[in-house]
Amino acid sequence: MKRKLFALIAILAFVLAACGGGTEISDEPASGETTGGGQGPTVIRIWVHTNNAFIAGYDALIAAYEAEHPEVDIQLENFDYELYLQTLQTAMPAGEEADILQLFGTWTSQYYERLAPVPAEVMTVAQAQELFYAAPIGGYIVDGVLYGMPQEFNCEYGGVLVNKTLYEAAGLTYPPQWETMDDVIADALVLAQSDNTGMMTTAGFHFTSADPTVASFLAGIRQRGGDYWNADQTGFTFNTPEARAQLEWMAGAVDAGVVDPIVFNDSTNFVIDAFFQGKVGIGYIGTWAIAEGQANFPDFADEWDYFYLPAIEGDPVFVADSGWGLTVSPNSEHQDIAWDFILFATASVDNAAQWNIASGTIPAMPAVAESAEIAEAMPWIPKALDILPYGQYLGNMPDRDLVVYEIIYPHILNVLQGVETIDQALETIDAEANSTFR
Repeated sequence: MKRKLFALIAILAFVLAACGGGTEISDEPASGETTGGGQGPTVIRIWVHTNNAFIAGYDALIAAYEAEHPEVDIQLENFDYELYLQTLQTAMPAGEEADILQLFGTWTSQYYERLAPVPAEVMTVAQAQELFYAAPIGGYIVDGVLYGMPQEFNCEYGGVLVNKTLYEAAGLTYPPQWETMDDVIADALVLAQSDNTGMMTTAGFHFTSADPTVASFLAGIRQRGGDYWNADQTGFTFNTPEARAQLEWMAGAVDAGVVDPIVFNDSTNFVIDAFFQGKVGIGYIGTWAIAEGQANFPDFADEWDYFYLPAIEGDPVFVADSGWGLTVSPNSEHQDIAWDFILFATASVDNAAQWNIASGTIPAMPAVAESAEIAEAMPWIPKALDILPYGQYLGNMPDRDLVVYEIIYPHILNVLQGVETIDQALETIDAEANSTFR
């Protein structure tokens, strides 16, 4: 997901059932940093980005782990997103980072040389690939080496918020009975509204914020049988017939009138804000938006639900970032304890489920995503179970944020706004994205 600062979300932290990890911890205090004049518990520091819902989940995990291991004191420190990036970039070269680092999995290829590989006795690559969905675990594997474990499936593809109140007011069938994307466009054209000056006031299908725009573009390439990587994944091939076909489809949807990308985009009428203000009939955005929208707009009275779009063509193949997870610093004096906590947090079905519920995220483990506990707490997750196995890892890019948010999205938005031609956009995306490898 695009890592804008999340609003404060009041979510009750769960008291987790204690569940041990894979590494035994001695009853004797470990050497290194302690409290209480050297006789106190071993201190383990964790750095995470500031997200109140995520932190509630971590606080509960820490409390449960410390209850089972009183000889360990886990101290959580959080940083605003941009500050966290800066802190990692300055602290890691100096060897001053915390024992455990929360990383967005897609960053792992940028930091792996300053991370501790997962010891084979903790988990092998094969075991991790068996335990987690392919897309989340993919980001934590670099050159065949495992560097951490994911906690969420960062799925930006295919999920939409749908306003039931607007649907019924427009005389449309609810829940939507979509079999193809043509069905989605047909509903969206009925939902779209403009004022007497011609300015769009309600977007029928808002897909023009950054994450859904890029997710739709890349999925469309794959579903049409193409790829945006070259054969050995050392560069990009964005100027292809499949990319052109998907961009033509997106431009055609705009031309038909489902959304005005000048009025509805990433900076103006961002999809979450616009949806929870009643300005959007169908809003394309990941499930993480649900918690944020409910927190930011508690008085929103329209009825709504979350659904998944049909594939543009063939199977619903899509690509996804590897979501947030946990890694270990090679400079930690307590790597055994750090990995034990990570196993406790990520590889236990019960503990992982409680963190996903607290954070409002799609589980990284199929066993968690398919659980009754998740279905009860987050009823939109079971709707995703059919598509999650089709998720493929985005790939190890030199600078994922640069490629996604400063290259692909702006040029596609330019096409949709009539500023660039499709030919110009594809040629420029290809050139600029490939320049990140140099």
